[in-house]
Amino acid sequence: MNRLIRLGTTAALALASTLAMSQGAPSPEAQAKSAIETRQAVFKLISNQFGPISGLMRNQQAPFDAAVVARNADRIQVLAGMIPELFDRDTREFKNLTTAALDGIWESKVDFSGKADALAKAAASLSAAAKGGDRAATVAAAGEVGRACGACHDAFRAKPPGR
Repeated sequence: MNRLIRLGTTAALALASTLAMSQGAPSPEAQAKSAIETRQAVFKLISNQFGPISGLMRNQQAPFDAAVVARNADRIQVLAGMIPELFDRDTREFKNLTTAALDGIWESKVDFSGKADALAKAAASLSAAAKGGDRAATVAAAGEVGRACGACHDAFRAKPPGR
């Protein structure tokens, strides 16, 4: 009886293994598509976290919630630290996939990584300023975060049509 159970288990495992292997690894194009979607999702998260902060910068009469600014800045710092790794997969060869990433990202990895690091550092400074409770210092630090984003966009992101 035990032998029959072991034989059945072995056969089931062999079948499962064969089925799994027949699925194979994702194609290079599927991997590139996943990499692009992941990058875009992270940038969308950064944008969503910066939204309330940029509102504070634009409207000096807006209520100043230091805790929200600090929390969002901390999140931006973490997300910015992920950016270089998100571009480990070079997706340039897949012309049918839509991305705003310019070739310079992969041609100048050190510069690109430095710009991501500058964003992380600016976000850390913003968090510290917000935690200090000084609105003017927080607004100034938020401007640095915006400039860090812009520096990377200017160098490594294709301009949307019509801009």
